[in-house]
Amino acid sequence: MGGISVVQAALLGIVYFLAIGNLPFVGLWSLQRPLVCGFITGIILGDPLQGAMVGATINLVYLGFISAGGSMPADMALAGILGTAFAIAGDLDANTALSLAVPIGLLGTIVWYGRMTLDPIFVHMADRYIKNDEHHKIWRANVLFPQIMALFMAGVPCALAAYYGASYITGFIDALSGTVMTIFRVVGQMMPALGIAITLQYIFKGEARIFLFFGFIIAVYSGLSLLPLGVIAAIVAVIYVQLKPKVKEEL
Repeated sequence: MGGISVVQAALLGIVYFLAIGNLPFVGLWSLQRPLVCGFITGIILGDPLQGAMVGATINLVYLGFISAGGSMPADMALAGILGTAFAIAGDLDANTALSLAVPIGLLGTIVWYGRMTLDPIFVHMADRYIKNDEHHKIWRANVLFPQIMALFMAGVPCALAAYYGASYITGFIDALSGTVMTIFRVVGQMMPALGIAITLQYIFKGEARIFLFFGFIIAVYSGLSLLPLGVIAAIVAVIYVQLKPKVKEEL
């Protein structure tokens, strides 16, 4: 078992800030995903393979993740980063790390709602800039100050949690008995099923049902890897979208 250095903890805090900072081309659709940030966490901690494996396991819980209307049901970036960091530092398997990551993801919502509560301050600041004809300063209220606040509200706590939490997790795992560890692993094994069930709730409906069965059949009997399967799925989706309007017009 190994600890996390100050530099590594600081880098993890920066990764978390970039994942939730709403910067262009990063965040929700890329870095925020546990598979991605878990892999990057693994690189920082010197074990990218383990980071990718743990991140992919955590990602299964958030397959059906949807943030609508500004709500945040869970912070999957924090779950991916700290869950992976604690797994590597504490030499945990992926399922045990998952049982720790999910509660961490729920705690991470505090950061999100805290930011959403304080962000209106910058809106009024921009209003004052406009009122005073200081249009060249609006970017400060729109970009600079909110990002500085996000760095201190998100990046700093994540770095502290990674640095100090790793040693506590290591001691905590050492103190657990074999039975308790087994319970942690069983809980971790059950959580991906929950994520898959939530995902099916959104895709197993209407005209999409047939494609779900079609995808399973191809994946099981074709023997193809994920990349060609993804290409086939994209081609089928494009053909379906192109043909559907024409069929309606003929009817």
